[in-house]
Order: sequence, then structure tokens, then C-alpha cells
Amino acid sequence: MELRHLRHFVALAEERSFTRAAARELIVQSGLSSSVRALEKEVGALLFIRGTRPVRLTAEGEALLPAARHTLDAAAAAHQAVQEVHGVLSGRLRIGALQTIGHTLPFATWLAEFSRAHPRVDIAVRQLPALQMLAMVTAGELDCALVTVVPDHTEGLDVVPLVAEPLVVACAPDHPLASAEVLTLDRLDGEQFVETHPEWAIRVLIDSAFRDAGLTRRIVCEVNEWTMVLDLVAAGVGIALVPQGLDFSLHPRPTGSLRLVPLTGVRLERRVDLVLPKGHAASPAARRFLDHVRHAGAPA
Repeated sequence: MELRHLRHFVALAEERSFTRAAARELIVQSGLSSSVRALEKEVGALLFIRGTRPVRLTAEGEALLPAARHTLDAAAAAHQAVQEVHGVLSGRLRIGALQTIGHTLPFATWLAEFSRAHPRVDIAVRQLPALQMLAMVTAGELDCALVTVVPDHTEGLDVVPLVAEPLVVACAPDHPLASAEVLTLDRLDGEQFVETHPEWAIRVLIDSAFRDAGLTRRIVCEVNEWTMVLDLVAAGVGIALVPQGLDFSLHPRPTGSLRLVPLTGVRLERRVDLVLPKGHAASPAARRFLDHVRHAGAPA
């Protein structure tokens, strides 16, 4: 079984398009098709359902995909083990990151320093919901990720805490809660909320806190971007729980259009952790990036 056939198979499975997969692998579509057919002949089964858009895997293809990724990762690690004897890191670093990572951690600076230190490593950054990125690290689709960790979603992963910030209540200045100096969670019972996407870790955390406390809230609007959350809160649509350290200079609005009130009596905070597969399952680039982050240090 040739590694290039497995690589082309994984590319098509992930891109779900012959055109995009061929472009990713820098070959013509006919070459990609021939490579996939050769692999199908070797394993004795069809791996893709032809004629569908997007391209879909057969049951046999779904079964092969994790093993194919593992084989390619093992081959890359073997190659890198030889290179590391000469002190040269090469290959790729596929890293996930929260969309708002820049306001709490110098992520861009870390990437720039890492790239300069290891010019033979190709870096690809994906910014997706936390639950999706955790699943992708587990499945081998990402080498590591800077995310807010959600309990029960870290099996097989090393979790390295980097920074934590409390959540505060954001509301319009004319909202009944705006005059409070501090708020308890039960004061938010029954309130209308502007919320983030259900796959965001912060949303999972807030849902869990209300459920555990036996409290309810009505989610009147659900969006996928902090600027919209803050704009809708300022417009009086509802309240929200937001990270205290959110850089409001990046989300400008008229002075006094938002009131931020601390929470008391409950510990609700957004953590940012670096997650990667445990032990030797982590790629050499992910382990080196972890070393770089530890050396650089996260802000207090």
C-alpha cells in the first residue's frame, strides 16, 4: 500500500471534492482519480460513492480513514525522527485556535517566532468552535489547538492550561440589572439572553451552570461572533455572559452603550488551554510548539 495513495485518499475524504483535493495535492484530477482507484483495487472495496456532491465515503471508506491518517502520521513522525538527529524540524503544523485568541494570548507572535525558528514547517491555522476543534485533535485532523476545554471531551489528550478570565454580565445601560454592583447567578434566572453557538465552549459552560443551579433563561438570539453579541446586548435585545478580558477596542461602540457587572457566588471563567494528543501520538511539530509556548510563557 503506497503512502501517496493513502495521502490522496485522505485529501479527498477531507476536501470532499476531486477539484479541491487535487489542488491540495498539487496533481491533476485524473491523477487523483487513478490513485484512489488503485487504492480501492488494493483493499478490494469501493471507498467513495461516485456521482455525489459533495463526495461521500462508503462504509469501507469510513472504516479506512482513521487508519490511513494514523499511517500517514506515523510515516511523518518516522521521517521527522531522522531529521531531528540533525536538529531540523520539518513537515506541517495544523493548529486550531479560538477566533478571539488574540486578546488574551500573543498567538500571532508565537506563530511568527515558531515559523522563523522552524522555516521548514508549513503552518495551517483553523478557527472553529471549541468542540469541533477538540474532536479534530482527537481524530488526527489537527495537531494541536488553543481552546477552552470542555469536560468529557479530552480523552486521549494532554491539556496544558495557559490563561483564565472570569465571565461578567453584559447588559444595556437602561436594563434593570445595570445598576447592580455585582450579580449572583440566580438574579439572571428567567432573563433573555443573547448567546453564542452551541459548540462554543463558553456556551457549554454557561448552559451547564444554569442547568446545575436549576435556573432557566430564554435565548432570544444566537450568533457566532462577539461583535454581534455585544451590539445586540447594547441594543437591548438581551443580556450576555462575556469574558472579562474581551478586547472592547476591537469591538467599538458608543461610550456607555454597555454595562459590565461582575458575578459573585459562582466561578464561571473562560480558560484557554493548549491541547494535543498524549505522548508519542503528538506530532513532532506539536510537541515543539508546546515547548515554544512554555518557553515564551503566557501572560498572567
